[in-house]
Amino acid sequence: MADEQISDYIEALVKEEHDLLDRGGSERGLDAAGHERLAAIHVELDRYWDLLRQRRARRAAGQDPEGASPRDADTVEHYLQ
Repeated sequence: MADEQISDYIEALVKEEHDLLDRGGSERGLDAAGHERLAAIHVELDRYWDLLRQRRARRAAGQDPEGASPRDADTVEHYLQ
């Protein structure tokens, strides 16, 4: 997956996140499925931002960015901040 495709996917997720937040704020809030989807979007965003950073780091180090791969949600969600 090329950087542009990753960026496009991230943008689509952000749009969906904003749509859910707008819907939740303008109505009576999100239902359980909406909250579940919002949580899944946050995890997916973390995974694909991580992938984009991996690719950029590999490129900066003179390595092939295609060697980067999405990490599992458990790994990405437990990074130390």
